[in-house]
Amino acid sequence: MDKINVLIPEEKVNARIKEVAEQISRDYAGRNIHLICILKGGVFFMCELAKRITIPVSMDFMAVSSYGDETESIGRVRIVKDLDESIKGKDVLIVEDIIDSGRTLFNLMKMLEARQPASLRIAALLDKPDRREFDVPISYVCHEIPDVFVVGYGLDYAQRHRNLPFIGYVEV
Repeated sequence: MDKINVLIPEEKVNARIKEVAEQISRDYAGRNIHLICILKGGVFFMCELAKRITIPVSMDFMAVSSYGDETESIGRVRIVKDLDESIKGKDVLIVEDIIDSGRTLFNLMKMLEARQPASLRIAALLDKPDRREFDVPISYVCHEIPDVFVVGYGLDYAQRHRNLPFIGYVEV
């Protein structure tokens, strides 16, 4: 059994998501926003964020991998599940659970920019700046965290703990 310690309690996670949603609603006032959830971890965050955004929202989902069968990133993004509709001319917000090295998101941004959205920005539930290797422009961050292995709110450890309502870290 894994020992999970609370890093960010549920109330604090939800309060910050509400604040970020309010900022997004202000920044995109008078427009529609198209949310792209990066599966699987981003689902919990995107659902909570979308419920709190007050402007028209559409959604799509994408699953990507830059690891193949390796434990280290190979640096190329492989699309496991592509978008269901075109993003050409849309204001797009990529919704990600956590950004650490930035490698996958850096490459994904280049791929999505080629599809000609009107705008392309990133919202992240968690940011681990100490692990950053690639500069990615994160427009909205809920929480900056230290370099610890986290679970909950969509983040998993071997497909476990995604459903925790808080952000926790695994004690090893």
